[in-house]
Amino acid sequence: MTERRPARIAPRAALSTLTRRPRPVVEVPRQPESPVVQAPATLQSRMVDNGVYAGGRRIATPSSAAESHDWLTDGFDDRMVWLGLYRPEPAQLGELAEQYGLPDLAVEDAIQAHQRPKFERYGDTLFVVLKAARYLDATEEVEFGELHLFLGKDFAITVRHSESPDLSRVRRRLESSPDLLARGSEAVLYAILDAVVDGYVPVVAGLENDIDEIEVQVFRGDPHVSRRTYELSQEVVDFQRAVQPLTGILAAITAGFEKYGVDEELRSYLRDVADHVTGITERVEGFRSQLREILTVNATLVAQRQNDEIRELTLTSIAQGEEVKKISAWAAILFAPSLVGGVYGMNFEHMPELDEYWGYPFALTLMVMVSVTLYVIFKRRDWI
Repeated sequence: MTERRPARIAPRAALSTLTRRPRPVVEVPRQPESPVVQAPATLQSRMVDNGVYAGGRRIATPSSAAESHDWLTDGFDDRMVWLGLYRPEPAQLGELAEQYGLPDLAVEDAIQAHQRPKFERYGDTLFVVLKAARYLDATEEVEFGELHLFLGKDFAITVRHSESPDLSRVRRRLESSPDLLARGSEAVLYAILDAVVDGYVPVVAGLENDIDEIEVQVFRGDPHVSRRTYELSQEVVDFQRAVQPLTGILAAITAGFEKYGVDEELRSYLRDVADHVTGITERVEGFRSQLREILTVNATLVAQRQNDEIRELTLTSIAQGEEVKKISAWAAILFAPSLVGGVYGMNFEHMPELDEYWGYPFALTLMVMVSVTLYVIFKRRDWI
């Protein structure tokens, strides 16, 4: 990049149409921070956090998944385990699948990753795949991540395959609102969906800023703008593939509100997330249309510049042709007397004209007449 990017608009201001409603925050005494689990370099080495909750408050931080599961077998209905995993090993997911009865197909998807966003229900277990995104200002690129969620009545297992989203912030937010977290794994699903959608906001702002820069480059005639526009178009397509399926996912969740008795407050929150997803989807679709128009305008400007260059070359060629014609005409006029003089200057022995009295005047007259005749001919043809 040859130009320094202008200061970026704050994402909230850039997307005024996506302004969120304030969320209720329950004022409760802050819980002491849980000690960091120093897990051995075994299966637990990829466990980011492991919490057991009762009534929306953390009551334990077990050091293993098996120990967490033991907390659910004591006959308390209000307990919930929230396990956070980062790029787990297949053996670790296999262990969790046995303990929590996770569906085999969903576990296989979580191991392989590279899945498209989707929502599937396996009996009492929900399996959700989400695509997170974040905008990197340093490289002006969008980085995508993958997140898998296993949600049951008394457990929530999150499997991250990328740095974003930062689920520790989601966990802290829910822990600061015990009344919300007490609603169980559905509250975890809402909070994570909300965090993922919030992460899309700066991406939209970054893409919008990039498109503005490209528009300036197009009219400046930057030769590299076509490539940058194409690369940005691919990022917008990838971003659209991450965002668009959320509409269907939220519709599927909404359809099960009555059947599964989802809390009314959570319903309103999920509808709020759905509204913002719709707004972002529309913005992304607008970006695709805008980039297509930019490519069309750029192609038109390039063709116009090429036509101007061809016209200039044509005019130059015509001017050069006129000069060549003039030079050729005068060369022909000067060549005719030289030809006559050359013939009579060969000093052959038998040249009768050389012995005649009128030979010299005749030669001069012939040279003048040929030159004048050629001049008249070239003049009529506008060669001179």
